[in-house]
Amino acid sequence: MKLVFLHGAGSSSLSYYYQLRHFRNSKAIDLPGHSTGKACHDIDSYLEWVRGFITARRYKDVVLCGHAMGGAIALQYALRYPEELKGLILMGTGARLHVHPDYLERCRQPGPGNSKWLARYMKSFKGVATDMHPVLSQRAVELGPEVELNDLLACDNFDVMDQLGQINLPTQVLCGSEDVMTPVKYADYLTEHMQNARKTIIEGGSHFVQMEKFKMVNEEIEHFMASLK
Repeated sequence: MKLVFLHGAGSSSLSYYYQLRHFRNSKAIDLPGHSTGKACHDIDSYLEWVRGFITARRYKDVVLCGHAMGGAIALQYALRYPEELKGLILMGTGARLHVHPDYLERCRQPGPGNSKWLARYMKSFKGVATDMHPVLSQRAVELGPEVELNDLLACDNFDVMDQLGQINLPTQVLCGSEDVMTPVKYADYLTEHMQNARKTIIEGGSHFVQMEKFKMVNEEIEHFMASLK
């Protein structure tokens, strides 16, 4: 089986730093525009790009793990090409990703040298080990507010709430108990409306639960992967 990680809006493969160290044969994809190439403007286009990436590398028995926007791409993949996947891991995401206008405004008014935007962006990582902050900050600067705005608008237009019942792939839903961006009720909705989904709430985790509580998250992923064998 091939475990493939998809990052969230305005993020990168760096958000799976602790998973890549643990799952040796896994792959975390940097979506186009993050930071090379041109970003896609909607979830559908990201999906087709990801599918092309996976097909070109001849990955087989793919388990897609998506965080936030990555989860939206994974859900869309499961709806369109279910026969190409072995399972789904949905982390800090939802069937609809309504974006609060404050987040959009933060990207549109980034302040001099993007300073205001960067300070607010880094607040999302306050629960992450401080030795990761410099590299996270550097990656954020490379990406910039335009890419995050682009992704957030793509998320804002995403909605598969009425299609979840069509997905029959084994699915693990993970959510931090303190996640404000994609709260626990999103995880509840996914689990209740998908045919073959189970959920785990990670106590004390917020939106970047895979970085904050990586040992617990890795354990959950391990259990799930074992259940597919």
